[in-house]
Amino acid sequence: MGFDMHVLITRMLKVFVEDTYGAARWDQVLGVAGLRRVEIDARLRHDADQSDRLMRAVEAEFRRPIGGVLEDVGTYLVSHPNAQSIRRLLRFCGVDFVDFLHSLEDLPDRVALVLPDLALPEIEVLGEGDGRFEILCRNALPGFSELIAGLVRAMADDFGVLALLEHVGGHGDCDRVRVTVIECDFAEGRDFLLGGADLAEGAA
Repeated sequence: MGFDMHVLITRMLKVFVEDTYGAARWDQVLGVAGLRRVEIDARLRHDADQSDRLMRAVEAEFRRPIGGVLEDVGTYLVSHPNAQSIRRLLRFCGVDFVDFLHSLEDLPDRVALVLPDLALPEIEVLGEGDGRFEILCRNALPGFSELIAGLVRAMADDFGVLALLEHVGGHGDCDRVRVTVIECDFAEGRDFLLGGADLAEGAA
């Protein structure tokens, strides 16, 4: 069985809603979509129609565009206690926030080492000077660039950086997220240890 982007988005929506709002709220989403839990098992390959139904149900249940919800999912993946393994992976990718931004280009290859059947969209990071960057997401599912925006926003907080983010859309098969770094030492970043507690937690 394969593992595609539809499965990944579904899985992330599921854990985000359950951890943030409770399992009963996720069951409500499934009911709106006319689906059952067994039908959205993360080990199954989903078709685009099922994924679209689920996203429309999320929009209806939360009365928000799916892009806004997926931006919250991106923040969740960095900040929630149940997603600390993802935060560690991202922090290992860069010594500071700007280094982390450039490392996003390598994210699809890193993910492929763990999930070889999953092909993340191509990511390109363009530096424009004066602390301005653009993150390009090519051939991505709707909402993927918003998810990346939420993830990057949370990582800025993690590094103690003040940054402005704007999802500027795109043209054709390319979505863009604009990042402007205002102050690199705006606040004290969250603790991150390369050994000790972090490694012990990762081995648990």
